[in-house]
Amino acid sequence: MTDNSVYANPLITRYASKQMAEAFSDDKRFRLWRRLWIALAEAEMELGLNITPGQIAEMKKYADDINYEVAEKYERQVRHDVMAHVKAFGDQAKSAMPIIHLGATSCFVDCNSELIIISDALKIIKAKLVNVMDKLKAFALRYKDLPTLGFTHLQPAQLTTVGKRATLWLQDLMMDYENLVNLENSFKLRGVKGTTGTQASFMELFNGDGEKVKELERRVVKKMGYDKVYGVTGQTYPRKFDYNVLCVLSQIAQSAYKFSNDIRILQNMKEIEEPFEKSQIGSSAMAYKRNPMRSERMGSLARFVISLPVNSAVTASTQWFERTLDDSANRRIVNAHAFLALDGILNIYLNVSENLVVYDKVIAKHIAAELPFMATENIMMECVKAGGNRQELHERIRVLSMEAGRNVKERGLDNNLIELIKADDMFAPVKDKLSDILDAKKFIGRAPEQVEEFVSAEIDPILADNADVLGLSGEVKV
Repeated sequence: MTDNSVYANPLITRYASKQMAEAFSDDKRFRLWRRLWIALAEAEMELGLNITPGQIAEMKKYADDINYEVAEKYERQVRHDVMAHVKAFGDQAKSAMPIIHLGATSCFVDCNSELIIISDALKIIKAKLVNVMDKLKAFALRYKDLPTLGFTHLQPAQLTTVGKRATLWLQDLMMDYENLVNLENSFKLRGVKGTTGTQASFMELFNGDGEKVKELERRVVKKMGYDKVYGVTGQTYPRKFDYNVLCVLSQIAQSAYKFSNDIRILQNMKEIEEPFEKSQIGSSAMAYKRNPMRSERMGSLARFVISLPVNSAVTASTQWFERTLDDSANRRIVNAHAFLALDGILNIYLNVSENLVVYDKVIAKHIAAELPFMATENIMMECVKAGGNRQELHERIRVLSMEAGRNVKERGLDNNLIELIKADDMFAPVKDKLSDILDAKKFIGRAPEQVEEFVSAEIDPILADNADVLGLSGEVKV
């Protein structure tokens, strides 16, 4: 039963998936600690230290059987979480107690486990990101040739298509994907470095044999499933890595925020809507309302994620010499919350992008209200071809356009520019051609081809590389 008397983190209770919550759970972290201790002891045994297979076997026996109450009791006594878990692990694997954590500093388990957690969390983000891209690809192709008003400065501009606009959202995500992949490709563990990064304790254990110390690090990292380590560290892995991670998360949040704002504006215009469930309530007061709550929530969470890199920048820039501990409490909050919030954003993005509702008749109505103004150049050129005077035609269209503008803005009526042109003898040569001239598809340029080319050249290869994770849908909890 929920304890409603204490604060509950909404990132867990309302927004993030169970998968992402588990990725940052204490259970995962402490299991990783034990795996790291086992990998270290096993590698030390293989390289000749006085550690027995029986001790390794006993450690493995309790690798996932964490005695939390014992660890919590020790931590209250020693005020040190790593040593509390060393003692708790030793209470279970009694024969191994003397060699658990041998030669290591707390950051051996703390930093390496944090990096592995981040690596796993990035995989969750990547999977959801490419699934959103897959949904937007389908949407872009479906509406690649549906004309719609383009907007610059939030004012009607040349026509584009609904699908072409979706490729702008897609391209943002593609850039984010590329940055995420670059981050993955440069990923490294802290490795086995000792208290200040010099590996002095391990040199002592191996009687000054530097080659064995280097081999120890290689073996431990390989046992954990990785192959790269930082060449040098202080006590911790470089905190600039956290900043780089949060920058990538921020960039994805920025893309989602842009999408959510576009959808909110389009929903206001009644052209495109996010999904709205049968029993959903838009407003407690105004029963008729269909508020874009999903898109608004995306923006709200995105604003939080976008704000976090500066926090990591401060942490990275205030690490004194080999390390200080003023990063610890901060990072426990910032790193996890950034991933949890972005996970919530992508859950909504998935849900919205695969359930967008397009109102093509409303879109056509809005085009009809603006296209006459945009078509005046085409109309004028056709009249010139028929022998008209360009300057006189330009002036006449200017006068008629001003009259039509007053009709729309001052009288609240429809744009009647085409009717005015039809009634003017100066434009008689084009009267029978106006319907053809005003075909909206003649104003969208290469938009349909651009959609197809972009998807084929840049999106399909990404989706092919990630085919094994496609097929996800987004769940909105509340």
